[in-house]
Amino acid sequence: MTVTASGTAPESGPADSGSASRAASILSRPVTLNGLTVPNRIVMAPMTRMFSPGGVPGEDVVSYYARRAAAGVGLIVTEGTYVGHESAGESSRVPRFHGEEQLAGWARVAEAVHAAGGTIVPQLWHIGMVRKPGRPPFADAPPVGPSGLRIGESEATGKAMTRQDLDDVIAAFAESAAAAERIGFDGVELHGAHGYLLDQFLWAGTNRRTDAYGGDPVARTKFAAEIVAAVRAAVSPEFPVIFRYSQWKQEAYDARLAETPEELEAILTPLAAAGVDVFHASTRRYWLPEFEGSDLNLAGWTKKLTGKQVITVGSVGLDGDFIKAFQGEGAALGSLDNLLDRLERDEFDLVAVGRALLQDPEWAAKVLGDRFDELKPYDAEAVKTLS
Repeated sequence: MTVTASGTAPESGPADSGSASRAASILSRPVTLNGLTVPNRIVMAPMTRMFSPGGVPGEDVVSYYARRAAAGVGLIVTEGTYVGHESAGESSRVPRFHGEEQLAGWARVAEAVHAAGGTIVPQLWHIGMVRKPGRPPFADAPPVGPSGLRIGESEATGKAMTRQDLDDVIAAFAESAAAAERIGFDGVELHGAHGYLLDQFLWAGTNRRTDAYGGDPVARTKFAAEIVAAVRAAVSPEFPVIFRYSQWKQEAYDARLAETPEELEAILTPLAAAGVDVFHASTRRYWLPEFEGSDLNLAGWTKKLTGKQVITVGSVGLDGDFIKAFQGEGAALGSLDNLLDRLERDEFDLVAVGRALLQDPEWAAKVLGDRFDELKPYDAEAVKTLS
């Protein structure tokens, strides 16, 4: 079916045999991202799992990613990993992308994914003001952000970042990116979405700065663009740099960075100029049009405005919003026909799959192998294990 400006959802239920053959044909095409050739268009979306005590990914994490690569996922984006800044996170079980033991664990993950025929990039992450005081892994570290504001707050409860803080975080991202290339990863993704630190700068709701890093959309993009530029300088020219962003925030689903394509262009252009190779446009439902008067989703607009390659995401293969998964709700299978229509007309280049791959490590193999009858609906219990 074709999505209209009203945002009609894909039909429920698995595809018929004709749609399955079409999916195999369209999704199996290789794609080159800067110097990296990805064997097909299926991406594993980053999903926080919290199975890495001490921030160290163990053999269970190695197996978790390798299983999906062996079953045909072309590109794996890891769960968010904390960069080397003490305020970056708030859990001792979320993996870190700094430290000898942590990086050794990640090197084993990359090696296993490559042995299984896949490609992999780490998602580099700083949560900013989402951090609560006193939380691990560094209990004394204060929550930091552009203005010390949490989403929905009118008064600061954290630290507004100083010039030194900005420099330290920029360096932390660059150092983690350099480490990713050194230990064998295929690129990096920078987490600039969902109300975390980079997004807190991008969004006027949390960025009240009056210096060069606050104000209009271009100024609010300055910090993220400096991180992109530092990462670009720290890695080889052919090493892909992906930037994930969103309109919505984890505590404000109706928030918007940009109300118009022109505003979105003002935000994305400096990021592209700084060295982003691929944008990962995070939406909750990929089929929804982003701006009035066009069927293009956020990824489609991103490609149109920047000319860069893009990844779309948002309830792929399922008929329920992923937010409900964290409220204990499952989701039935959804048709891929609309997604395939959009891929065929080059609205976007790759498709990130979250819950469907969390539920079923074999999802990609089944879709690419005309085995739609074996696909499974999403069971919210899947989030509790590392299968």
